[in-house]
Amino acid sequence: MLLLQHPRERRKAIGTARLAHLCLPGSELHVGVEFEDDAAVRAALAEAHAAGRPAHLLFPGPRAVDLAEAKLDGPITLVVVDGTWWQARKLLKRNARLAALPQLRFTPPAPSNYRIRREPSDDYVATVEALAHVLGALEGAPERFATLLRPFERMIDTQIHYATHVRGGRRRHALHRARKALRPRPFALLRERAQSLVCLHGEANAWPARRPGGHPPEIVHWIARRAGTGETFEAIIAPRRPLAPATPSHIRIPRERLATGESWASFRARWSAFTRADDIVCAWGRFPLDVLEAEGVALPAARLDMRPALGSYLGTRPGAIEDCTARLGVEPPPPFALGRGGVRLAALAAVVDKLMSAA
Repeated sequence: MLLLQHPRERRKAIGTARLAHLCLPGSELHVGVEFEDDAAVRAALAEAHAAGRPAHLLFPGPRAVDLAEAKLDGPITLVVVDGTWWQARKLLKRNARLAALPQLRFTPPAPSNYRIRREPSDDYVATVEALAHVLGALEGAPERFATLLRPFERMIDTQIHYATHVRGGRRRHALHRARKALRPRPFALLRERAQSLVCLHGEANAWPARRPGGHPPEIVHWIARRAGTGETFEAIIAPRRPLAPATPSHIRIPRERLATGESWASFRARWSAFTRADDIVCAWGRFPLDVLEAEGVALPAARLDMRPALGSYLGTRPGAIEDCTARLGVEPPPPFALGRGGVRLAALAAVVDKLMSAA
């Protein structure tokens, strides 16, 4: 069995993929987003094919076959993606080989017991719960794999006991009230300095960190919007280093368009003319800013990372910027720029506009 986990899920202490991996000898757990060129994953799939155990993806896609109706000729290798549904869909979108595998789905026999984590619907279950049911059905031994749920249930009971007895309900509610009262304050600055606020996003030509022969990341798409005036900036920059194979699909800009992008010198001159000394840079995360500064481009000193700021406002981890628009009840405007960057900057601008009006 092959478990492919989104990196964000690995950081969750109450995730269940690692729990399942530790309980299933012979299983493999790999963490990442890009698996097309992952030597270990490709080797595992090739070995399964050679051994007559074809890989099947456990995913409820439109062409998935219900496990109860599947006609399997023999043993299979089960491939499972672990993460939120948004993350799982992203993994499939980024990995054509995985998306092309035959897909299996199933109907949970009971609602999830994942009481410490909110599921999108009653028929959604934790990864370890899905595996207990599916492996039991494939092997014809439901009782054998039901033991997978024992450490899972123990983890849940421990977390609930800690939350209700160790931390103390009164202290927890007091902290929640205090955090809620503080949420609007950081965003008063947005309205006060709206004319100086610049929302920006950058996309990089970035090779996988662990891939031999890779190159340092470089910015190839840089976009910005002034919150106060709506003035915009976009630059598609021709790569100065070899283009990583996944970059065009990852940032959703064709390889040909990147190749005909403007020069680095042209971009630097235009960006310098766009920025002002009193600008406040507003971005989602630090990566694009760090990459650009590493390449010697100066950025305004005043900055606001909206990801932790919005997490404080919401009282929880914000997730991706695209998800936050729905949580705040705002509709992003049509992107003015190309690719994934255009979508993300439109979402960031909509979130900032919403918070400025609420500050």
